[in-house]
Amino acid sequence: MEDASKYIDKIKDILIDYGPKVIGAILLLIIGLWVIKLILRATKKALKKRGMEETLQKFLTNLIGWILKVMLFIAVLGQVGIESTSFIAVLGAAGLAVGLALQGSLSNFAGGVLIMLFKPYKVGDLIEAQGELGNVKEIEIFTTKILTPQNKLVIIPNGALSNGNITNYTSEGILKVFHVIGVSYDADIKETKNVLMNVLTSQEKVLKEPAPMVEVAALGESSVDFAVRPSVKSEDYWDVYFETLEKAKEALDAAGIEIPYPHAVEIQKEG
Repeated sequence: MEDASKYIDKIKDILIDYGPKVIGAILLLIIGLWVIKLILRATKKALKKRGMEETLQKFLTNLIGWILKVMLFIAVLGQVGIESTSFIAVLGAAGLAVGLALQGSLSNFAGGVLIMLFKPYKVGDLIEAQGELGNVKEIEIFTTKILTPQNKLVIIPNGALSNGNITNYTSEGILKVFHVIGVSYDADIKETKNVLMNVLTSQEKVLKEPAPMVEVAALGESSVDFAVRPSVKSEDYWDVYFETLEKAKEALDAAGIEIPYPHAVEIQKEG
């Protein structure tokens, strides 16, 4: 009985000493989680209002949430009476070790943040970067996925993208299709220009403004070269690109205008 009463007394002492601290810690945890929830909700609304990318919104919200929860956890430990200084030191050392081990990933993360903030491109844009050409399929925090005209999925690290040249063919909304078509020196220049201009104006997807252009570009060794430049919406680029070539050949043949030996059409593209 004496041993039991001793244990009961010890339990009472522990409850008297630590009970208020534990209750205070529990209350601090509940109130802290509630406050963090309010902060994250307000942060999400603010980021959405600024038109920030959804991927970056989620990442920043989660990052802020984890930072606040770690701070709350340290505060709760302090409320209970556990020394938090050594715990913070351990977290700092672990953070440094992780940072050194993930230098490349951190570079890609920083690049992803820059891309999402400054928006050099968005999902759906036709871009050329790191030697690849394709439509942006997805922008993630570490990588960007593009789909090439051959339907190949290319995954490019954001660190390389943010530090390299990016050509965005879609951002201005209008592209120029650029063909150089050579005809015989015997062909009449005005007639050839009219034939090629009719090829452009007959296509519904060719824009009237900026007006399409057909001009003599060069006097080649075996041909007079005409620059054929229709303006199109970004999404119509490839349709007009190929249709112009096909219709130009048919129209020149119908008009009796020869494409001379070596019967080659030099094709270029201007962004």
